[in-house]
Amino acid sequence: MTILDAPARIAAAADASLRWHPDGPYSLHQTLGILLRGTGDPSFSFGPDRLWTAFTTPDGPVTLRLTAAADGAVDAQAWGPGSAAGLAGVPRLLGAEDDWSAFDEPDFHATLPRMVRDARRRNLAVRLPSTGRVVDCLVPTILEQKVTVIEARRGYRYLMYRFGSPAPAAGSAAPEGLRLQPTPEQWLRIPSWEWHQAGVGPQRSATVMRALRSAVALERLAALPSVEAAAKLQVIPGIGVWTAAEVVQRTHGCPDSIAVGDYHLAAYVGAALTGRRTDDAGMLALLEPWTGHRQRVVRMIGLSGFRKPTFGPRMTIQDHRRH
Repeated sequence: MTILDAPARIAAAADASLRWHPDGPYSLHQTLGILLRGTGDPSFSFGPDRLWTAFTTPDGPVTLRLTAAADGAVDAQAWGPGSAAGLAGVPRLLGAEDDWSAFDEPDFHATLPRMVRDARRRNLAVRLPSTGRVVDCLVPTILEQKVTVIEARRGYRYLMYRFGSPAPAAGSAAPEGLRLQPTPEQWLRIPSWEWHQAGVGPQRSATVMRALRSAVALERLAALPSVEAAAKLQVIPGIGVWTAAEVVQRTHGCPDSIAVGDYHLAAYVGAALTGRRTDDAGMLALLEPWTGHRQRVVRMIGLSGFRKPTFGPRMTIQDHRRH
């Protein structure tokens, strides 16, 4: 009788599995970390060398386990009726289509600020992920419009636990409490008082409702180029440049989209590149020489360890439940 170790037992018990081999250094956590809506995001669970997540595919829900293997590969196991569809998207999710070769080309690389060059040298294992799931990214992004991250993520967790569904069972090794985001139909059935209880103001909840009435069309945007997808998102009232950029960064792995209108980003980029705060127009002017790779530049600034001096007013946390 063959005795299987714990990882082998988990793989053997899965409904489907695959192994993906990156074409260079790879970091599971650095690549997929930007998809989490805080450490309490119920649709994710991180471990030292693995990540669990759950989402709904056209074929049904799936629980996905991703593990960094010793040889640099990533092992993926899936459970649930959406297993095949979920695994089909794993390479894109892991950043297989994210190509840094033009960014790393010596002549282009030499034009970058030193902090960006140094950060890239230390972070060759980073990829930009592509989830291909527009609705799953759009809803929590709308919840983050014009409020603090703290209150947006608090509201998102409340709605996830209240209206999301348990992830497909994946055996004793699966983390407790892993949940699926509500489907478009479930989001649309949330009554106004529950949005209020979640601390989500009427403007944001109305934008979610308005967008999800076109959920099928929204998901088709994943097949379009990121620039075209972002433009079509902005046709929906309540969705502007900031929201569209935040979405396509994650759904398409867009290397160029910049979240214009972000409360902190322009000042952060300005301070990093010039030592002075700037506004959106100033940020775009600073990043213009690297058009096509502006999101890569911003990502490397973030990974450089640079911290903007803290001064000026902070955004106030508002409790909409009291109004």
